[in-house]
Amino acid sequence: MGSEGPSAVSIYVTGFKKFHGVKRNPTEEIVTNLKEFMGKKGLPKGLSIEICEILETAGQGALNPLNQFFQSAILGLENLDGTSSNARRTIMIHFGVNSGASRFAIESQAVNEATFRCPDELGWKPQKTPIVQEDGGIGRMRKTTLPVKEMKRKLEEMEYPVVLSEDAGRFVCNYVYYHSLRFAEEHGIQSLFVHVPLFMTINEDKQMQFVASLLEVLASLIS
Repeated sequence: MGSEGPSAVSIYVTGFKKFHGVKRNPTEEIVTNLKEFMGKKGLPKGLSIEICEILETAGQGALNPLNQFFQSAILGLENLDGTSSNARRTIMIHFGVNSGASRFAIESQAVNEATFRCPDELGWKPQKTPIVQEDGGIGRMRKTTLPVKEMKRKLEEMEYPVVLSEDAGRFVCNYVYYHSLRFAEEHGIQSLFVHVPLFMTINEDKQMQFVASLLEVLASLIS
């Protein structure tokens, strides 16, 4: 088995458009520019960025494009003959902004609760609502299967300001992450959510370097 070498890793990435109080969402620019940036910098060996998608900052009303993104992630696992490829791993990485943060936050879990402090961009404002009704109550949690503690340690060694978080909030970021973790578990893939600060707190170049380092760390840990 070991002679087969490291598995190839396909990365599927999302960011968000503007939302209440944040007219310039850094994740929209990070994700939009990621392929070009990594093309110049060079991707870690065995890793490829397949899709970079910008999502509406909305919950229920934006589920269709989110589900299409999920479907594209599992279609990438299919060979031409329609059989699943065990040699390729798929990771979905979602980026969201925390306007009050001064550090990057690796989110370890999401909660089955939508309690929006303000309406999303499509006007929805749920309160203590289960994100997935069939999962039960709002106390249900789902955790990423990625080695987040090791990721944090390696990124700190690279001198990035980073924390490991167990609370992704109850707004759209948590909403998307919960759906993503549920989908990942069902299809044997992996999911991660990362909160970033505003560009006025950590500038764009530093944030792009952080995302590149995040991909490098992921490649090193799961190869």
